[in-house]
Amino acid sequence: MSHSFDDISAQLKKRHRQSSRLKWISMGALGLAGLFLVLFFADMLSKGLPAFQQAQIQVQIDYNEDAQRMGRAALDPEVSRLVSRTFERLIPVRMRDNPELLGTTETRWVLADSEVDQYLKGHRHTLSESQQATVDALVEQDRAELKFNTTFFASGDSKMPEAAGILAAALGTVMTMLVTLSIAFPVGVMTALYLEEFAPDNRLTQLIEININNLAAIPSILFGLLGLAIFINFFGVPRSSPLVGGMTLALMTLPVIIIATRTALRSVPDSIRHAAFGVGCSRWQVVRDHVLPLAMPGIMTGSIIGLAQAMGETAPLIIVGMVAFIPDIGVSFTNAATVLPAQVFTWAGEPDQAFVEKTAGGILVLLAILIFLNATAVMLRRKFERRW
Repeated sequence: MSHSFDDISAQLKKRHRQSSRLKWISMGALGLAGLFLVLFFADMLSKGLPAFQQAQIQVQIDYNEDAQRMGRAALDPEVSRLVSRTFERLIPVRMRDNPELLGTTETRWVLADSEVDQYLKGHRHTLSESQQATVDALVEQDRAELKFNTTFFASGDSKMPEAAGILAAALGTVMTMLVTLSIAFPVGVMTALYLEEFAPDNRLTQLIEININNLAAIPSILFGLLGLAIFINFFGVPRSSPLVGGMTLALMTLPVIIIATRTALRSVPDSIRHAAFGVGCSRWQVVRDHVLPLAMPGIMTGSIIGLAQAMGETAPLIIVGMVAFIPDIGVSFTNAATVLPAQVFTWAGEPDQAFVEKTAGGILVLLAILIFLNATAVMLRRKFERRW
């Protein structure tokens, strides 16, 4: 069937219009995704950056006999209503540990109450007019100001938002990731090595490969149920501990590391294997001395990304109880602990307005760590990757 030149031109114009339309739709989708990303970061920064500042008040402390029984007696009555109760509770303890303080006076900066902190930051608060006037007077006297919030990075959780910090959760995250790495990395790499280099191609190995791919796609909360049933109920591993949390996350990370390792092993050309066999190497020597070193950059990249994904998980850790209230800093793989995502989850459920910025601040810290890990994985891949 013949077509005229006008028909062919019309068809070409139609194809070009369709191509242009698809291009603009794709660009629009990309722009919409970028807009959502910008709005997300803008919202997190606007809410989270204030968490890195904390109101402090300069007070005069009279270490008298009444202060040994109740902390408020050591402070000016008007100022004591504006100071964090966590500091007032420490006054009798400090006098008990340091008897020489009795009869002395000290001037120092202390944490202000969360409502004072919100007032100085211009946020919603519940201070009365008289309390606001007192705070304004302290600001004019340079006795009240916003300072860098070292408490946020140097203390554990607290029911009082001005004293709440992420250090306990950060230590719990590190210990949990150490357990995850020590289990998932060697087991995952050795499993991938066997399946890719040693295992025969039969129905059993094909079934194992299918199940590994399926495990990488199932919801993470199911791994939490598996950890609860096996590690806690069957083996009796302490609940809420970094040990059980790390073992649970190791189950979730294993499929990711296995798939990444197998992909890295497949990227090594067969000519490397054939050359090693040609000089008399055994199969294990070929894998150990030639294939594995060349595949290691890809293995490390996949493992780091898998650990970064595990670090951001909350659902499986909630199932095994890692949402404990941890006010003290402790280093033990069997004691109760929490992690950064679970800490953020806990703060998000608090009714106090001051915990909103703590939640956003914790998210910013977690995002910074995850971005750092993913950037490290990309740099390692670019530096050590070989193209064949």
